[in-house]
Amino acid sequence: MSRFQIWISALCVLLIGSFLLNLMLGSVAIPIDEIISIIFGNESSKQTWNFIIKEFRLPKAYTAILTGMGLSLSGLLMQTLFRNPLAGPFVLGISNGASLGVALLVMSGSILFTGMLELGNWGLITAAILGSSAILAMVLAVSVKVKDSVSLLIIGLMVGSATGAIVSVLQYFSEAKVIQAYIIWTFGSLAGTSWEQLSILAPIVLFGIILAFTAQKQLNTFLLGEDYAKGLGISVQKYRTIIIIATCLLAGSITAFCGPIAFIGLAVPHIARAVLNSADHRRLIPSVLLIGAIIMLFCDMISQVPLKDTTLPINATTSLIGAPVVIWVVIRAKRLKSSI
Repeated sequence: MSRFQIWISALCVLLIGSFLLNLMLGSVAIPIDEIISIIFGNESSKQTWNFIIKEFRLPKAYTAILTGMGLSLSGLLMQTLFRNPLAGPFVLGISNGASLGVALLVMSGSILFTGMLELGNWGLITAAILGSSAILAMVLAVSVKVKDSVSLLIIGLMVGSATGAIVSVLQYFSEAKVIQAYIIWTFGSLAGTSWEQLSILAPIVLFGIILAFTAQKQLNTFLLGEDYAKGLGISVQKYRTIIIIATCLLAGSITAFCGPIAFIGLAVPHIARAVLNSADHRRLIPSVLLIGAIIMLFCDMISQVPLKDTTLPINATTSLIGAPVVIWVVIRAKRLKSSI
């Protein structure tokens, strides 16, 4: 086996271990043998354990895996597309766009959005994807004229601030119950996803992942610039569109069901690059997917505060992990520049 195959195998083992540990911990500690028995369809010695695992912890763990994979991959795609180490669905305003879509759906009171609201989960996810697509299209259009990466990040932050202002106006004119529900949604949560919602979320995330895999070879050429890619005969517009669609599907759908979760999409690609010491997307994509899922499972375990009844917002734990990575990226970039 090659070193990369050993690395992927180790991540798979760690993912399985993290998944089982996530199912074990919580306000009620359940033995590992009972968990494995329930997963394989057998009955547990306690009926309450069956209910906890099947109706609460399993959907939450699967949601954590999908969320970690989707956000990490969308961050990698954005960093490659914009050739910017600080690009990501949250920094460039894509998550803000998804939040705006959900806010318009929930708080606007418009007849159009009321019709979408009647669609239930599909209306929610459609609004989030449309919102993230609109913001990404806007940032992408600006990037054609603005080549400086710092300026582009500033524009992305300003777009995010503008969407936040619109949401604030909607909150001002909304009822207290609606505002409270929206604010709780913005904290981020993996626990509110049901099996029915997972049946919607999982296919969309998997489709976004498949789109990214179809473009993994072309993504390597994007790192050298669009002119270089065109010189190799690659249809830049086609694969840029694929990246945009994949990112919007991943970030939009996850934000719709789990809320705007920060830093995972920004930090995980840098962890993968640092460990692999490679920019080859044929290695980065599978590594980012596995690392993102593992980190998200651990963040969920921390947010649950094992053996306690308290549950922390998932955004708090992801920020505690992601923020130091971003600071490290900035400091490392400064050191590289000073050494040249």
